[in-house]
Amino acid sequence: MGTINNKITDPSVREAAMKILKPNSELADFIEAECSKDSWQEIITRLWPNTKYMDVVVTGAMSQYIPTLDYYSNNLPLVSEVTTNVDEVQKRVLHEILTRNANVEYLQRLNLNGHTDRETFKKFVPVITYEDIQPDINRIANGDTSPILCSQPVSEFISSTGTSGGENKLIPTTEEEHGRRLQLYGLVMSVVSQFFPDLEKGKGMYFLLIKSEAKTPGGLLAHTLFTSVYKSSHFRSSNSYVSQYTSPIEAILCLDSYQSMYSQMLCGLCYNREVVRVGSIFAYAFIRAMRFLEDHWSLLCNDIRTGTINNKITDLSVREAVMKILKPDSELADFIEAECSKDSWEGIVSRLWPNTKYMDLIVTGAMSQYIPMLDYYSNSLPLISTTYGSSECSFGINLNPLCKPGEVSYMLIPTMGYFEFLPMHRSNEFIDSISISTPLNEKDEQQLFNLVDVKIGQEYELVVTTYSGLYRYRVGDVLRVAGYKNNTPQFNFIRRENVILSIDFDKTNELDLQNAVNNAANNLMPFDARVVDYTSYADTATIPGHYVLFWELSANASAPIPPSVLEDCCLTIEESLDSGQ
Repeated sequence: MGTINNKITDPSVREAAMKILKPNSELADFIEAECSKDSWQEIITRLWPNTKYMDVVVTGAMSQYIPTLDYYSNNLPLVSEVTTNVDEVQKRVLHEILTRNANVEYLQRLNLNGHTDRETFKKFVPVITYEDIQPDINRIANGDTSPILCSQPVSEFISSTGTSGGENKLIPTTEEEHGRRLQLYGLVMSVVSQFFPDLEKGKGMYFLLIKSEAKTPGGLLAHTLFTSVYKSSHFRSSNSYVSQYTSPIEAILCLDSYQSMYSQMLCGLCYNREVVRVGSIFAYAFIRAMRFLEDHWSLLCNDIRTGTINNKITDLSVREAVMKILKPDSELADFIEAECSKDSWEGIVSRLWPNTKYMDLIVTGAMSQYIPMLDYYSNSLPLISTTYGSSECSFGINLNPLCKPGEVSYMLIPTMGYFEFLPMHRSNEFIDSISISTPLNEKDEQQLFNLVDVKIGQEYELVVTTYSGLYRYRVGDVLRVAGYKNNTPQFNFIRRENVILSIDFDKTNELDLQNAVNNAANNLMPFDARVVDYTSYADTATIPGHYVLFWELSANASAPIPPSVLEDCCLTIEESLDSGQ
């Protein structure tokens, strides 16, 4: 009709609206069709399909509305406000953490006395490592339910390796933290879908494995981060997460790694034409899945051809779940058999799953060693590292998923926690840092930077304060500032702040070793060979002490590698470590 409702009586408003409003029956029919549907889920992206983000305050008391916003918007990014007013957001996050935890024993011991401002917090609360709060964590693990670190009940522990002596760290977490992690996942998918439209029309083939869990003396479960995520009620009860994967939840939660991998691979092959993205959490897990396929493709083809599942799969819930997907398909079985029996497995991912648009896995840090093998298996499909997090906290997302693996940067989401940064100082061309096992003195603690104050090109160790009870906790990750999104910095992950090889005064971290292996592996290229995996140790039993590396190679039988080439690899590693390249 092109007329405005009589309830709009303000003349200036009517006049302004009539300058925009024109008769448009086609648009009216479209809106009517969308609004008359049974569900209003995703109504924002349906009515306004080109919307890229929502600009609203979602911190503090407003955070209660995030699920409803996600419902209406199909998880559109809520990034504008939090990335533009990042320092104010960080102050609000710290205020909220300290307000809700004002009466916990740990903060009372530090005489914070209910203060929530940043200056008082930094004055009274020290920068800590896991060992500093281990006695408190042990009390919680042994059954003390009083509010020691967090006002909310500890629901479980996230088990993470990394403490001295190789023992596991137990990171306390709360039920609320699961929701926060899955909110980040929704944000990630909103970003990725801008680069790869229509992902929701296909499935993701992700190889997701859990590990065994233990119970503390106090009865709380302790398991790895991803075991916790996959077993959480948030994940299992949400069709929006589970239905996106080819793997049934029963296969993901199967503790027998053989049965879990076999069943997930079988289902992935059954859905081969529907798969639009593939991945795992870490790159090595996907490489392991491809090796599994190399060893078992004949059995898998037989299952697909006959519509029955191998007798080695004995878990009844897994068998039942797989049989809902598996149907006799001799044509698919013949196709898989033909591809897998070829001499070369180069490009096997894009051959078996031809509609795959990208690979979603972590390829930064130590995982970068697997990039050549991933490129080999996938015909160089885009490798996307989407999220950055740890057992302690979810940190950020990659806003440019199509960047090269070596250029991946993550924007820290200011609402995930309160972030500080310990600078890494350069001297004589080497980066010096304060060892994570060495307590900081008052001068060191004064050097910590706020999120908005870090400098492009500088390297920092991440220090985090979380909703679940960690205060100024040294995560142990070294990050380099790559740039800014609005006023929020983006970081390259550089390495874990540790020494993995050491003899006398010689110290080699994982980044130095990885670069040396990459340089040495170039000697293998003329022989169609590549490094699949490696490990190392420092041998001090002989004089002089030396580093020992074990390589697993993928080699061409028709082009054997001469011993002299392997000697050249050793020399290249020595030269690389000596030069710091």
